[in-house]
Parts: sequence; C-alpha cells; structure tokens
Amino acid sequence: MNTEFYKPEYYRNREDSWISFNERVLSEARDKNIPLFERLKFLSITASNLDEFFMIRVASLKDMVHAGYTKKDIAGMTAQAQIDLILKRVHNMVDVQYSTYERSLVPMLKQNGLEILAAHEDLTEEQKKYVDRYFDENVYPVLTPMAMDSSRPFPLIRNKTLNIGALISKKGSNEEPQFATVQVPSVLSRIVEIPSGKDNVRTVIHLEQIIERNIGKLFLNYDVVCAHPYRIMRNADLTIEEDEAADLLKEIQKQLKKRQWGEVIRLEVEEGMEKQLLKILKKEFDIKNDAVFLINGPLDLTFLMKVYGIDGFEKYKEKKYIPQPVPALMGTEDIFEAIRKQDILLHHPYMTFDPVVNFVKQAAKDPDVLAIKQTLYRVSGNSPIIAALAQAAENGKQVSVLVELKARFDEENNIVWAKMLEKAGCHVIYGLLGLKTHSKITLVVRREADGIRRYVHLGTGNYNDSTAKLYTDCGLLTCAEPIGEDATAVFNMLSGYSEPKNWNKLSLAPLWLRERFTELIQRETEHARNGGEAHIIAKMNSLCDRDIIALLYEASVAGVKIELIVRGICCLKTGILGVSENITVHSIVGNFLEHARIFYFRNNGMEEYYMGSADWMPRNLDKRVEILFPVEDEKLKTELGHILQIQLDDNVKSHILQPDGSYVKVNRRGRKRLCAQEYFCQEAVQRAKVPKDPGKDRVFIPEESAGDE
Repeated sequence: MNTEFYKPEYYRNREDSWISFNERVLSEARDKNIPLFERLKFLSITASNLDEFFMIRVASLKDMVHAGYTKKDIAGMTAQAQIDLILKRVHNMVDVQYSTYERSLVPMLKQNGLEILAAHEDLTEEQKKYVDRYFDENVYPVLTPMAMDSSRPFPLIRNKTLNIGALISKKGSNEEPQFATVQVPSVLSRIVEIPSGKDNVRTVIHLEQIIERNIGKLFLNYDVVCAHPYRIMRNADLTIEEDEAADLLKEIQKQLKKRQWGEVIRLEVEEGMEKQLLKILKKEFDIKNDAVFLINGPLDLTFLMKVYGIDGFEKYKEKKYIPQPVPALMGTEDIFEAIRKQDILLHHPYMTFDPVVNFVKQAAKDPDVLAIKQTLYRVSGNSPIIAALAQAAENGKQVSVLVELKARFDEENNIVWAKMLEKAGCHVIYGLLGLKTHSKITLVVRREADGIRRYVHLGTGNYNDSTAKLYTDCGLLTCAEPIGEDATAVFNMLSGYSEPKNWNKLSLAPLWLRERFTELIQRETEHARNGGEAHIIAKMNSLCDRDIIALLYEASVAGVKIELIVRGICCLKTGILGVSENITVHSIVGNFLEHARIFYFRNNGMEEYYMGSADWMPRNLDKRVEILFPVEDEKLKTELGHILQIQLDDNVKSHILQPDGSYVKVNRRGRKRLCAQEYFCQEAVQRAKVPKDPGKDRVFIPEESAGDE
C-alpha cells in the first residue's frame, strides 16, 4: 500500500463529518417543499441525534482527554481539538435549529390551526384557570420538589431529564436565596392541549410552563425569586471490562444504572436564566462555558415527535406508505417451496418485512424443521420473531439464538428477551468476548424427501419488524448449498468458537472481511491499470476506515470510477488533485433512513454484487462479527444494479460531497425530478398488482377489444 495516501490532510475528522450529516437532516426541516409536520419530525430527529452524539462520541473524547491520550486521529486532530471544533459547530447548529423552530415552524403551525404557546405569561384568563386546575389535579401529585441547603446536598439530576431550577428565599427573611429543583415528569405528556378560545385553532402549551406558573405551590413558605428550565447530558458510553466480567448479563445491568450518573458533558438552559442560578448549575455540574447552551425556545426539541403525532393534521404529513407484497412470494403459502424455486431478494420498506417474520413462524410450526438458528441485535418491543422462536423451542426444535447484549441503548430490552428465550428452552448465546455480533443471519434446517436442506435469510438490517417500516434494507432468502454450509459454520463459530478451514461464499469480520474488501478493491485497481473495465459502486451508512479510504484513493489514481452512496459519516475527501478526482459521494436523506449496504465491482465485465451488515468503519471490520454475502442470481444482480442506479440518479433528496467538505443538493435544472425513495414506493405498488385472472395473465388482448364488454 502506498503510504502517500495516508496524509492527514486527505481525511476528514469523523465527528466533523457527522455534524455535516446532522446538518443535512436539519436542511430537510428547513425545506419549504416538505409538508409542515414532516419538517417538525426532521427537526425532532436532529435533536435526538445530537443527544446521542454527546452521550457517546463527545463523552468518549472527554474520556480520552481525562486519560491524557494525545494520539491524533486520521485527520491529525487530538481529542481536545475535536471537542473544541464540535462545540463551536454545534453551537451554530443549535442556533439554526431554534431559528427554524421559532421563525419558521411555529408561525406556520399557527397559520394552519395549531398554536404552541411559548410562555405561561401569554395565557388568557380562561386558559390560566384551566392550566391551574390541570396542575392541581394531574401534575402536582407526581412532582418531587428538592431543595439544597447546608443539610441537603445538591440533588442527583438524571441524564436527559428536563428540570426546572429555581432560587427560593424564606418569606420575610433576608437570607441569601437557595437553590431548588423539580423534575418535569416524563410519565406525563410534555404537550398539553388547552382551550383555544379561537375558531379553527387548537392550542397547546408545554408541561414545564404549567409547572413554572404554579411552582410557588411546591415551596409554600418561600418566595420563588426565579424559575427556569434546564437539562443535562451525561456520558452514557458503557465501559465493560469483559475479561473481568464473570457474568456479562449482570455486568451490563450494573453499567446501565451508571448511565444515569455519568459525567455531565452538556448543559442546556433557557436563555436569560438568572446569573446566580446559572452559576450554581455550572459549579455543581462542573461544566465550562463552551459546553453551556443558552436556548431561545423550549428545551429538548424531541417533543416535536409528539406534536407530529397529534391527530387532525394529516393533510400536513406525507401519506403513509404501506409496504407491498414480495412478487416472488405472491400466490404461495409455503415459503420453503418458494425459496426452493429461486433465490428471493427483499427490499424493505418498499416490500413488506412479513416474509422474514413468516420464515421464522413457519419454521417454528413445521414438523419437518429440526433446528432454527438466528442472530438478534435489535428487535421491536413486541417482537413476533421472539415469540416464534420461543414457540419453536416449546415445539421441541433445536433453537439457538445469539442475543447481542451490547447493542447500544437496546441493552435493557435485549436482556429481557434473552431471559424469556432461555425460559422457553432456547440455547441463548450472549455475544462474543470483546466483539459485538452485528451480522443478520437466520438458518433453518429442514428434513426433506431428498435429505437435509438448509434455508438461510441474510440481511443488511436488524430483525426488527417496527424499524423495517422506516429503514431501507435488503435481504436474501436462499437454500443454496454453499451458503447453507457457511451459515452452519457461522453458528458453530458463534456457539463453539470453531473456525472453519475455508468459506464457500460468506466473508466474516473480524477475521476475513477486511482482507476480502481489500482484494476486491485492489482487483479493480489492477483491471484499470491493465486497461480493463473497472468501476466500484458502494452504498453504506458510514465510511471512516483509513485503510479502505487509502485503497479507494489508489484505485481512483489508477482510473477506477468510484461512486459512493454514504448516508452519514464520510472521512474521504473528493476532488483532491491527483488523488480522488474519480470519486463521487452521494448522501440521501429522506423519509426513510437509508440503511442497506450494497457493493458492486465491475471486475472487467464479470460483475459481482455483495450485500452485508458492515459499513467501511474500523469497528465493523475489526471489532464486530459481520457478514458479507454475494448475490449470484443474474435476475437479482440486475435488480441490485437498478437499485444502485436509481439512487445515484436521485436529484431530490441526494446531496453531493464537495471538495471543501460541504454537501450540496443536486442541480436539477433541465432534469426530470427523481426521488429514489418515491420511485421505489411506486415501483413496489406496480409490481404487487396481481392480474385479475391469474390463469389469463399470459394472454395478450388487442387494445381495440377493450370496449366490447
């Protein structure tokens, strides 16, 4: 490998790139062509994205600074330099979030029949009476006011909770005011509808405003000098010493509790907060000015998801898309019979996720099925897959399930499922030491007339029937023998740590996948050098692996055309003279979250397509169990080529990475409008249309006879 391609100036810092991604989401909230309530949803997403970013990424950088870690990242930045850059950029982003909310969205909502009252001072007399009664009956009994004085220390404030801080002084006393706080209870709705007093207008107010108005009732012998909302973000990155953890289940449960009390890394307060109150918060949370965010508006914009859910405003939302049947499975009840006929490509959410659920359900009930093996990373709250696996075990089948306990923010959920599956008689494996199991694979072993047959589902997304309606992912159902053999080897490796001597078709991380991608990219480079046909198209969530980027630079220099579709982080830079002129990067931010990983290699005309669970990130290639699988059926290869091309041609939701690191929307002048996600929705609907008389679907009727009936 040419070290020439490793210069720090050829790489973008991953956190900086992530902020650009969140800005692309924010640009959707600012886009006046998008229905009003969809814009609220995008603004809410930017806020929840930012929360997670601080709890995990900024927190881990803080840990590095505390540990005296000075090693630079691929872009030549120390941890402290990254924190400085992040805080500067995020302050700007938050300003844009709130100007979008206050100046654009709130006035438009009011024009269209929904008034969000910003302050309790704006209430009419009638509304005040309503709000005070609501407080007394619904809110007051739930609240726990806490004061701080010489006998009571500063209370523990939970991560991400919304609180109201106050300064209170004893009635008739000249003593210095003291600090008090009350948590805005998350068990109550943050948005409270109140009488409007206006025709065709509905009015809502924030719960914290109702509490603030009535806060005097919580401190009866005191005068409330001032009261302002505040919110903190803590380090929520779990550090699990797996070598020390005798029982991973117990260790994770212990660490989950700590997530509430980690170091404070961001403080949000209402703009105009009393200086003395702010001083107390900064001191108690041990936080510096640059990590304090003065907010001009309601704290924690994730509440906008609740506003989005208010009934009666359907005309301001995108029409709900209903995932369509899979053409290859229409007209058949027996999924195993359908898979025997041909490999089946699934494209969610355009096609329904039901076949994946039915695959497990049918296997659970089928007397000829001997074993079901599956990896679970994230599942839905009431997962039909979990229920089917439990039923299969109760029916006496061999059921092995790898439940990844380290799936971030799903740890608690997964612990519950793991215990339930064990009770039902499943063999539950809790991930591997030091590695997250991120691969998506299901193996069904079935006894048939001609012997044992293995059916396999491989996917790019989680076995989560809820997110399958929101995330774009691809899957493959096959009973090809080489893949079946490999699938067995995968589960043997996960449960018994036995490595196969060789693999037929699958490539696995952390041992073989990096090597495989290296070979595939280098092969294109060789084809280009030898004057052959060389072209790479790669679609993924994130690209930040330095070795892979260096290989892409080398391929670009050799003349390989490289088209990347990267939704989120991209540390590669385009347009570097003599390095990356042959590389383009597209990022699609739309109604669905782009989650599929698809890889195309021209290979001098012998085209190859792969799908998998891994992004081009060090953690996916080196620290996780991931699977890359080929798609070899010619019809399905054509279909994947079509999917990639439509995404590359998108000129509505696609942003193109510029040499200066910015992203711009495609210039559509003179071009027909093409939104890839809309296109796939319409295409799925068309393909699912069943001819009225299936027996006659091959008979072509001359057009002129149409009027004879």
